[in-house]
Order: sequence, then structure tokens, then C-alpha cells
Amino acid sequence: MKASGRTQYYQGPTQIVQGLKQNSLYAVEAYVKLLTDKPGDVVGQNIEINFAFGFSDKTTAYIGVAGRSMVLTKDGYVKMIGDLVTPSKAFISARFYFQGPIPGQEFVVDSTKITSLPETSDYLTTTNQVINQKRKSNINVKVTTAAGIDVNQLQIQINQVKKGFPFGTAVACDEYVSGDQRYQDFINAHFNWAVTENALKWGQMERQPGVLRNETAIAALKKLKSHGIKIRAHNMFWSVPKFVQSWVKALTPTDLRKTVVNRIHTVMGQTQGLVEHWDVNNENLHGQYYQEKLQDRDFNLDLFRMAHQFDPTVKLFLNDYTVVAQGGFTGAYLAQALKFKNSNTGIYGIGVQCHFPANSAPNPTLIKAHLDTLAQAGLPIWVTELDVSSTDENERADWYETALRAFYGHPAVEGIMFWGFWSNRQSRGVPGSLVTGDEFRINPAGQRVLDLFENQWMTKESKIGTEAGQPFTVRGFHGDYEVKVIYNGKERSDLKQTFTLDPNDQTININVQ
Repeated sequence: MKASGRTQYYQGPTQIVQGLKQNSLYAVEAYVKLLTDKPGDVVGQNIEINFAFGFSDKTTAYIGVAGRSMVLTKDGYVKMIGDLVTPSKAFISARFYFQGPIPGQEFVVDSTKITSLPETSDYLTTTNQVINQKRKSNINVKVTTAAGIDVNQLQIQINQVKKGFPFGTAVACDEYVSGDQRYQDFINAHFNWAVTENALKWGQMERQPGVLRNETAIAALKKLKSHGIKIRAHNMFWSVPKFVQSWVKALTPTDLRKTVVNRIHTVMGQTQGLVEHWDVNNENLHGQYYQEKLQDRDFNLDLFRMAHQFDPTVKLFLNDYTVVAQGGFTGAYLAQALKFKNSNTGIYGIGVQCHFPANSAPNPTLIKAHLDTLAQAGLPIWVTELDVSSTDENERADWYETALRAFYGHPAVEGIMFWGFWSNRQSRGVPGSLVTGDEFRINPAGQRVLDLFENQWMTKESKIGTEAGQPFTVRGFHGDYEVKVIYNGKERSDLKQTFTLDPNDQTININVQ
């Protein structure tokens, strides 16, 4: 179907849909092709698929389903995918429609599908299977005992002392360097990764040209590293126009290119050896300031190439939203990730921000569907900005557990980062917190999360008597371990061992004399 004669951006093909059920999941798919470009445009336009639901009280609910940005006629047909959660309130009409390109632009839609998406009823079984297979390996313990050793007095303890899987949090660098000691201690005790919340963003570091404010950020990086915490640096550039400094916007295209190179060299030089990851161009699906200013759609690729050339050892990431917690841009993100992967950019992974909507439970069916889609790029996925929002602490605990199990139980996910944990230093305040208020109370959500991290997803095994006196196997979570041998109620310090369990099985030999 061709759309022409459009005088408003929201005009496009539309169709009434019959038979949709209340509070149900549907997958939506379509192919769209632009027939005309904006005059002089080399970056591209937006295309969206939306639904409109009418109610008996004559109100209408509009729901975004799928979006693509930076579409040009030369791209031909682009595939759009998304998902729809229908209203829980009874509706009397439903229609979907296409919109986005500016007035006057023509486009064609084809092969549109709306299909029921069955909810996964046994997601715990599925995720536990993945956790057991992906997050654990075998510890094969071979035990020999000399003559005269009474195995009934023998005990062997296999205790995990450090997690291998990255569980981290956003860190307010000023608070971590010189703020509340409880905040600092909590990070050091419970997380093995951190992401800089604001301190490394260009707008924070260089509000005025040439005036760098980086002392706190660098101090925080060094302090985190001294505690064995690895770091994601966030972010080098932010393409959403409202987050670009006014002095940067005032630059000519030639000066902007020079300034961008200087930003890369300066911030990567200052953080070299301190950080493991960099988010290079934040939320590029939702803003293309640099590409539009320079009239170069592929300048986002050049940013990665320049960063990778400066420091090939640091891992470079895309980072965006509405790709997992909601699915409007999941298909667009897959296309972007594949383009980066196939364009020699040095990209390592996909960062998925997961700010779940307020008062909305994470849906494990949709989370898995979105992650499955993104996994088709063949790049590691990191959950970079996780939070939920509920004023009910027990509900919040349930929602965090659902999200964590869905992420940890997906084979493509390589790390999970909270977007803060203390209500006093978390953007969503109390409703998103694990720790509450000036009293620094670990609330039920925090207790649930720590139970997962440090009990359910840590390995502590003990074998006593005849079990301890013969070979045995423990299926353990990846991380650092210590092995202790207790005989006649006393630890044999000469037999203590330490090892790191990774995806390869580990064999431990114990000879009790």
C-alpha cells in the first residue's frame, strides 16, 4: 500500500483490527520503503507503527509498537518488528497505523503481520536450565587418603568467595570518593562492576570549551579499581540534541570534527587502563545530532573506529533504550548492531538500558523475545541500566527478581548493571531503590537481590565422612573459590587451595596424609 498526498507526519496507511483480546501479547511485523527523501537529507527519517484503542467513554489510548530511525530511500524495504500489549480495560475498537516521515514524503508498506505471542508459563524452568548450563561448571574433586586416616572425621568444604559473573551498579562518583561511607562500603561489598553515572559524560566534564572537570571521576575510577571493581565508562558522546552542550552546537562542521577527535583522545587517554568498557555514542537510535550536523549518516561508525584505533584494548558498546524493557526499537537496534558489526568499527557488545515503566511488572516472555532478537547480532549483551519502579517494597522485590532471573537466565547476557541502588542517589528515588533513605535501610527489594547474588547464585558445598573420602563433583557458579580440609575438627591449613572456576571444568586433587 502506497501513502501519498500526506500533509501531516501522522498520516499513513491504517487498518481496523478485529479479534484482539484484552491484556494480551501480540507480535507485530511489517516492511516499509520510503519513496522520497527530505530535500538535502542524508541522515534519514523516522517511521513508526502505532496502535489506537477506542473505549466506550470516547477516550483513545495510543500505543507505540515499532520504530525505525535514519531511513532513506536507498535502504529499500526495511523490516520493522515490535510487540503490543493490549489494554487491560475493555476497548471497542482497535486500529494500527504507520506514521513518521515529514509531510509530503511518500512511502510503501507491505507484508504486515499481527500474531498472538503466547506467554511463557514456565520461564523459571527455562531460565534455571540456562543458569545451570551457562553460569556453572563442574568442580571435580579427587580425594585420596593415607592409611590410618579416619574418613568419618574428614570434612571438605568448597566455598565460593567471589562472583565471576558481572553484577554491578551505577556509581555517583562524588558520593563514592568523599560522601557517605555506607554508600561506598555497600558498593565494595556487593558489586564487582560499576558504571560511571554522570561524571564522565562530556556535558559534565567540559561544560565550557577547554575547561575540564575530571578530578572526581578519575579519583573514583582509581578507588573502584583498588577494590577490585571493574568499570564501564559512560558515555563518550550523547547524540540526543538536548544533551549536547551549547558551545559544541556553535562549532562549524570542520571544528566539530576536530573537537570530537580531541574529546576521544582526551577522555580515553585519561581513563586508559582504568576502564574495561566505553559507551561510545549514547542513544543513537533516538538522536543523531552529530550525523545531522555533519550531514554524514555513518559518522556514528567513524566515532567507534576512532575510539578503537586510539585504544584497541577497551571494549566498545552501543547503548540504547526501548529495546528490551519495551520493544519499540528492538528490531531497529538489531539492524544497527549488525551494521556496526559488519562495518569494521571495533564494536564489542550491545548495551540495553532497562528502565521498566513505573508501576509495570517486567514481563519475562517479552524480555526473552527481545533478547532473542538482539542475540541474532552475535554480540554480547550487557544490561547497562536496570531499574523498576514501585512504591510497594515487596512488589518491587518481586519485579527485580523477575527481571534478574530473565537476564541471568539468557545465554546472550554477559553482565547486569543496576542504575543505582540507594534512594538518595538513584534517579527514580525510593520506588526504584534497594536501600532506602537517610537510615540506609536495606529494604525487601535489596534483601531479595542480595539473596540472589550471595546465596542462591553462589556455591557453598560441604562433604562429610565417607562422601568426603572419595571423589565427588560439585556443579558450581563461576568465580573464585577456596577449598578447606577439616580433620578431627581442625582445619588442615597445609591442604587449603584456591582456584577460579570459569566455563571450563576444574579438577582439584586432595591428598590427606
